[in-house]
Amino acid sequence: MSSQVSVDAPVDGGGGDVRAAGVPLRHPDRFFIDGRWVKASTADGFDIVDPATEELYYRVSLAGESDMDTAIAAARQAFDHTSWPLLPATERAEWVRKIADGLRRRADDAGMLWTRQVGVMHSMSGPSMARVGATYDYYADLASDFDWEVRHTPLMGGFGAVVREPIGVVGAIVAWNTPASLMSYKVAPALVAGCTVVLKAPPEAPGEAYVLAEIAEEIGLPPGVLNVLTADRDVSEQLVRDPRVDKVAFTGSSAVGKRIASICSDRLARYTLELGGKSPAVIFDDFDLQKAAETLAAAECTLNGQVCSSLTRVIVSRHRHDEFAEALGSFFGSVRIGDPFDPAAQLGPLAMERQRDRVESFVKVGLAEGARLVTGGGRPSGFDRGYYIEPTVFAGVDNDATIAREEIFGPVLSVIPAENEEHAIELANDTVFGLNASVFTNDIDRAYYAARRIRSGTVGHNGFRADPRMGFGGFKQSGVGREGGREGLLPYLESKTMILDQAPTGHSQLG
Repeated sequence: MSSQVSVDAPVDGGGGDVRAAGVPLRHPDRFFIDGRWVKASTADGFDIVDPATEELYYRVSLAGESDMDTAIAAARQAFDHTSWPLLPATERAEWVRKIADGLRRRADDAGMLWTRQVGVMHSMSGPSMARVGATYDYYADLASDFDWEVRHTPLMGGFGAVVREPIGVVGAIVAWNTPASLMSYKVAPALVAGCTVVLKAPPEAPGEAYVLAEIAEEIGLPPGVLNVLTADRDVSEQLVRDPRVDKVAFTGSSAVGKRIASICSDRLARYTLELGGKSPAVIFDDFDLQKAAETLAAAECTLNGQVCSSLTRVIVSRHRHDEFAEALGSFFGSVRIGDPFDPAAQLGPLAMERQRDRVESFVKVGLAEGARLVTGGGRPSGFDRGYYIEPTVFAGVDNDATIAREEIFGPVLSVIPAENEEHAIELANDTVFGLNASVFTNDIDRAYYAARRIRSGTVGHNGFRADPRMGFGGFKQSGVGREGGREGLLPYLESKTMILDQAPTGHSQLG
């Protein structure tokens, strides 16, 4: 079954009038360091290509070693020698609220950048960008009721308190698929906590970080508190290795996460890692197969399948396997592929040529290892340009197969047969990952029981479910620590126990 091509999407990609608007950035050739825009120390740059047209969108400068050194020095200076970490958290929160307001004002710009950098549907990118400011507001609100200091009575008498203090300089490194959202769960809690930040933008999608930097400049955020630059892997590793950086917050692949963990462990630096996934959807026998297929097919269209928490391993009873695979293939195969600016389209291109090549290579491996291709697997007809690939469903997939073990990061779903419910949960847990999962059943008690047994940072019910304000992160090789919610503030704080002879005069909490 082949996917439909959106009838309104011409082969040139469409969206011409929108694309003519240009790049909504003032300084893609510079870095925001110590409160000002500075020239790059090298002529190195990175071309951002529109994935729907394969045409150059803009070029961004890449940081050299001296640029990263300057950014780290600015963040260190701001933390060690200014009042920023000593301000009451509620005062820092006011700066964070100003950032939130600025992001809402620039939502259209950020949405345009997101679509043209990685191919996300524009019908999603604009509204999503308008909601990013809410994360900053959340952490600003949290500043007023968080337990920054808890008093105790020490065993030997006197005054005791456990205080939460900023961890120091934070190196924040984000992935290219959802950079604005990923930045918000690092920058917002870090600033409220009293940290200073060096934000390393992904070269494939740096625009949203530069919008954030422009807002920081506009509101007059104190110099050195937030520094933004774009770097490739070698200079990014410099940020991880530098002893002036107290904590690294990273979102990306598990392979890079392991590298970061090893470097940080060598110098006992703190780190949080939000990594990859191969997330299961377990469909129990009491749930309607058509409804499950439609729900999963729709969810996989999000970001064109480029989501670390996608439910890409679908586990269903063997006696219902073939029926479900055909239903899933029918729904997913009829998804309308089109230009990201085409309102009729449901699935756009992958972000980069190398990403499409990666997905195609996994399709070949899946076929070679004996999986049955239900739908998709190739490039859609009707598009002479753009990094498009058909939505793909494999059936009869062994849980040990490569396509069931490796994160593909594209619109490829594997249907895996299980002997019974117990075996389905075993299969769900038989993975090195543990980021997300979902249980499809009409029995709420069965859902709760299964959710408690699945080893995953998030477990949803009857669909893709997530609420970062409740915390987001993974078990096993899907990461270390949590982002979002109160849990997401703690990694930016250190606990200090104070035991004094008596309470200080006029004592008040810094928080």
